[in-house]
Amino acid sequence: MTRRKAAVLASALLLSLGAGAQAAPATADTPRYSTGHRTSHVIDAIEHSAHTLRSTEPEGSLQDLHALGRMVGDADVVGLGEATHGSRDFFRMKHRVFRYLVEEKGFRTFSLELPWSSGLRVNEYVLYGKGDLDRIAREEFQGSYRIWNNADYLNLIRWMRTYNRHHPTDPVHFAGNDMGYAGPESYRRVTDEVARTHPHLKSRITALYAGLAPTTDAGTYMERYLELPLAERKQRAKRTLEAYELLRDTSGREHPWTVQHAKAIHQMAQGYAYDITDDAQVTEMMRYRDRVMAENVAWWHEHTADRILLSAHNTHVSYDSFDARYPKTQGAFLHDTLGDDYVSIGFSFHSGAFKAFGTDDNVMRTYRVGAAPPDSNEHTLDQPRRRDYILDLRTAPRAVRAWLSDPRPTWNIGAGWPDPTEYRIALGKAHDILIHLNEVEATTYLGRP
Repeated sequence: MTRRKAAVLASALLLSLGAGAQAAPATADTPRYSTGHRTSHVIDAIEHSAHTLRSTEPEGSLQDLHALGRMVGDADVVGLGEATHGSRDFFRMKHRVFRYLVEEKGFRTFSLELPWSSGLRVNEYVLYGKGDLDRIAREEFQGSYRIWNNADYLNLIRWMRTYNRHHPTDPVHFAGNDMGYAGPESYRRVTDEVARTHPHLKSRITALYAGLAPTTDAGTYMERYLELPLAERKQRAKRTLEAYELLRDTSGREHPWTVQHAKAIHQMAQGYAYDITDDAQVTEMMRYRDRVMAENVAWWHEHTADRILLSAHNTHVSYDSFDARYPKTQGAFLHDTLGDDYVSIGFSFHSGAFKAFGTDDNVMRTYRVGAAPPDSNEHTLDQPRRRDYILDLRTAPRAVRAWLSDPRPTWNIGAGWPDPTEYRIALGKAHDILIHLNEVEATTYLGRP
């Protein structure tokens, strides 16, 4: 496998590659209400039950989000998706929603589709101002995760740091929950704690981790890992599993964070131990990944008692696996664990732009899609007079809920573009709440192309 192919494949594996069918641009003579009687009834019902969203900008009044607060209720974890991985309006809206949940609902953690070790490094900046954020982003948001190195997410993280300076006794936290990378500091956290509290295990843990910690930048490490023979990747996973189980059985109660760091190391090794040349194995890898992300979020909630805003693609926060490559989603796993204490919020949009890497060359670019096609979910969702709005899918009028139960073509654009797949999604089975935006624009990407 060539290095470039490995890099493209790693990005494809670790971030959603969904994309709706490309639509023809809207024309001036296309009527806004070009629907049949039944759909017009649905549009009228949405018009009367939706709540107007006045802005996606994180600054300013949050009054229009009180309706969202009532929809969220007492949930401990709120999954907030995105219909693309590279549109500024989704990222800014996440900042705005998190600010509201922090100030009005007592939420204290923002959890991102980012490796556990990278999240800990960002969290040290958020809590203590440790390090330079631009440098942290350059070094941690690499490879599969480089889209997060954008102006909107860095603004959110800086807001979190500012909040903590003003609330030192009740801070907010940043957590990564993904498995794609385990930084060298993860190994040091484990081995240093073992040397301090269980010196008799030091030589064994050191031997199991020998040669595994990254010695290159994160992007290069992830690329080269997939170039290793499958047998070696499986052997590494056996070693990290032994280390994790040894620590779990020895000091699980006394040192839960150390055990969790060891678990995160194993999650990465196990995730890369699947045969990525076998479609069935790739599907199992995706199931494993969503389970891991859910487990890490649930662990964080259990051990910090924080209420959490979980940020990921619509595909991951959803209850319904509408993509055969994702047999069970993070949202479904979290619902199994938390029940009604998990709430899923999806995003939809009618047209606009986004950043994505080219699926043939892995180069980051801006892409744009025109108006959603007439048979799509978004075409109908965009008909009400409100430009942007919030809709509770659980309590919407009966006609709307019936309409939401049928799968239709839907924009589902992930990390890569173009993708010719048409995704048919029943939104009412996927999410509890929907935020619809008329138009979105691409985020300002700060990393390397």
